[in-house]
Amino acid sequence: MEKKILTSARTGDSCIHVKHSSGLDIFICEMPGFSSVEALFGTKYGSINTMFRMKDDVEYTVVPEGIAHFLEHKLFENEDCDVFELYAKTGANGNAYTSFDKTCYLFNCSGNYQESLKILLDFVQKPYFTQATVDKEQGIIGQEIKMTNDNPEWRVFFNMLRCMYHEHPVKIDIAGTVESIAKIDADLLYKCYYTFYNLNNMVLSIAGNINADEVLAICDECLKPCEDRGLETVFPDEPETVVEPEIYEIQPVGTPIFHLGYKCRPCSGQERLKKSMAASLAVSLITDASTDMYKKLLDDGVINSSFGGEVFVGDGYFSVIFSGESASPEIIRDSIRNEAERLISEGINEKDFQRIKKSAYGMSIRELNNVEVVANLMINAHMEGAGPYDSIEVLSEMTSQDVLDFIRSELDPEKLVLSVVKGE
Repeated sequence: MEKKILTSARTGDSCIHVKHSSGLDIFICEMPGFSSVEALFGTKYGSINTMFRMKDDVEYTVVPEGIAHFLEHKLFENEDCDVFELYAKTGANGNAYTSFDKTCYLFNCSGNYQESLKILLDFVQKPYFTQATVDKEQGIIGQEIKMTNDNPEWRVFFNMLRCMYHEHPVKIDIAGTVESIAKIDADLLYKCYYTFYNLNNMVLSIAGNINADEVLAICDECLKPCEDRGLETVFPDEPETVVEPEIYEIQPVGTPIFHLGYKCRPCSGQERLKKSMAASLAVSLITDASTDMYKKLLDDGVINSSFGGEVFVGDGYFSVIFSGESASPEIIRDSIRNEAERLISEGINEKDFQRIKKSAYGMSIRELNNVEVVANLMINAHMEGAGPYDSIEVLSEMTSQDVLDFIRSELDPEKLVLSVVKGE
C-alpha cells in the first residue's frame, strides 16, 4: 500500500492518497469539526465509453449506447435485497449517477459512516444480473428516455451537441435510445462490469467527520484485489469542423430557450486543467454584468437573469457554452461573437480580469470548507489526471494573456453553433 499526504501550498489544506494493494485509488480528507460525511465510489466509465479492449484482446468490443447508465441502475439490486433498504438502517442517503465519462455511487450521512461505507464497497463489488431483471429495466429506462426526449432543456442541449460533433459519442443521450438499450442483455452487462469495474479503473473518495485509519481498515476488509488488465478505450476520429451552424426545434415552451456552443480542441491531463481554467475565466469575462454587451442585451430585453455560460469538457470533447431564455437568440450569438473579436482586438482589461480571477479564487477557497465539494473535488481531479489542489495553483498563476490566448485560438466563429427550442 502506497500512502501520500497531498497538501495545497496555497491554503495548507491536505488529504491522503492511498494506492491500495487491491488496485484502488483512495482519497481521504479528514475534516475535524464537521458533522457530515460524503463518500463516492466511482469508475471511469460513462456513456461515451462504447468502444474498448483489454491488453490481451485483438479486437475492440463495441457495446450499445446507454449501457453504462443501465448498469448503474441494475447494480443497486442484489440477490437478497435493495441497497436503499440497507442504507435506511444506517441513516445514510444513498444515490448514484452516470455522466458522459464516469459512474459514481455515493452516500452522505451524519453518523455511523463505517457501516455505510461497508455497504457501499460491498454492493458495488457484487453484480447480480438476470435476464428477467434486465427485461424489466429496459421498460423502466425506456420510459425515462421518452420523458427526457420531451424535456425542452434536455433537447436544446443535445441538439447543440449533435450540431457540434460528427462522430464522438458525447452527442448521444447518456441513457442511450430505446432501440440501443433493447440490445442489452445480462451477459453484456457482466462483460462491461468486469471490464470497467476493475478496481484499477476506480476511485474511492471520502471526506468529512472521519478517521483515515478506520477508513483504510474497512477497505482492507472489503476490497477484493483485481489484476490490472490494461483497459484501453478509444473514440472515433472527430473532425475539427462542426456539423451545422444552427438547429431549431418546436416544443411547448413559453419563452424560447437556447444553447450557444464553441467547439474547441480536446486535450487531457494538466493541459486540460489549464485550458479549462482559461475557458472558465473567458466565459466570466464575456458574461460579466458590467460589460457593455451585457448591459445592452439586458436593456433591450434580449436576455434575462437566466443568461450564463459554462465549460463542458471530457475525454475527446471540449466546448464553451452560453445558454438562457431569449426571443432573439441570434442577437445573442452575434453579440458574443463580436465580444470575443473585440477582446482579441483590444485586449483584456486587467482590472476586470483581476476582479473576476479573485472572485473565482475566493470561491475555490470557500468550497474547501464544504464536505460534499471536497469529496467530489478529489475524485473528479484524479479521474481527469490532476491532483485535488492543482486547480487552485493553476488559477492563482493564470494571467490575462493566458485567457486572451485561449479566446484567440479556440473561440473560432466558424465553430460556433446555435441550438434553439421555441414554441409554435
